[in-house]
Amino acid sequence: MAKILVVDDETDLELLIKQKFRKKIRENAYEFVFAHNGVEALEKLAQHPDMDIILSDINMPEMDGLTLLTKLPEANPIVKAVIVSAYGDMDNIRMAMNRGAFDFVCKPVNFEDLEVTMEKTVQHVLQLRETMQAIKENNILRMYVDENVLKFMTHKEFENSLMANETIEGTVLFMDICGFTSITEKVQANTVVKLLNTFFDLMVKEIIAQGGHVDKFMGDAVMAVFKGEYHLDRAIDAGLAVRQHFKEVEEVNMDGVAFKPQVSIGINSGEMVSGNIGSASLRRLDYTVIGDAVNLAQRLQSAAQPGQLVISEAAYQKAKESFHCQKIGEVSLKNKANPVTIYEVME
Repeated sequence: MAKILVVDDETDLELLIKQKFRKKIRENAYEFVFAHNGVEALEKLAQHPDMDIILSDINMPEMDGLTLLTKLPEANPIVKAVIVSAYGDMDNIRMAMNRGAFDFVCKPVNFEDLEVTMEKTVQHVLQLRETMQAIKENNILRMYVDENVLKFMTHKEFENSLMANETIEGTVLFMDICGFTSITEKVQANTVVKLLNTFFDLMVKEIIAQGGHVDKFMGDAVMAVFKGEYHLDRAIDAGLAVRQHFKEVEEVNMDGVAFKPQVSIGINSGEMVSGNIGSASLRRLDYTVIGDAVNLAQRLQSAAQPGQLVISEAAYQKAKESFHCQKIGEVSLKNKANPVTIYEVME
């Protein structure tokens, strides 16, 4: 259904419009709303944000049609106006077009010509709405999908490669906001989510700065993957930067609940499988990494105390020349038969 606002101070025009387009109205193809001047038109636009087009006279009391045209971009940037006026001289036509009119129809009105003009204008508005929706969906998609995946989606081989997997050498970083879960029971949901997203932004910026890829958000934790040259060093640098940021964050008071944010971090390197994991029938796949190296990184994060960045023995042997590390000792980790020696990366 096309929604049309008719703006004219001639009261008999409303009856004429309803008579001429009675079939379209009965078929729910057109819905008309009426206003007698520009001021009323702006009020109607506020009441009907889904308006498609405007048919407006020029000469009206309080606010004329040419002035109304200048107000439309702010009132409704999608709606398009067709000027319907007896002032059909070139000066008025040019002035209307320069102020954003989509078309101009002269009085006395040829209703066949007016209907063709209306249909053309409605189609233009529908295309605008589709374009705006596509932009909105694309921006939302970019919030959930990695940029490299989006670029890859434009290639023909994308569909055939959904199930392609590979074994890679990389580093996995897990970061958890300590004690955050406990405040979710005491603080309003909007406040909790806003604060959590603020902390996540802080983490993500450091991950990206070191060339890492955010794999997923899990509750109040972040998993990131680093590949390429010096992947372990870059992951540790990202973890140290995040830890320092959290040390500098002051205590937050929310709804009377005090919270001093800290992070526990686990990092591990090794061979892992990279691919689309999930359900093809559900059309829900997660481009991620799996394997023992990934599991160990998560176990190391669980073993880390607030403010600690913990790495494995193997990672320590690779990183000890670049970072000052301190041995914590042997710990028992889930699904590990033997105790594992872990180290803390210091400042």
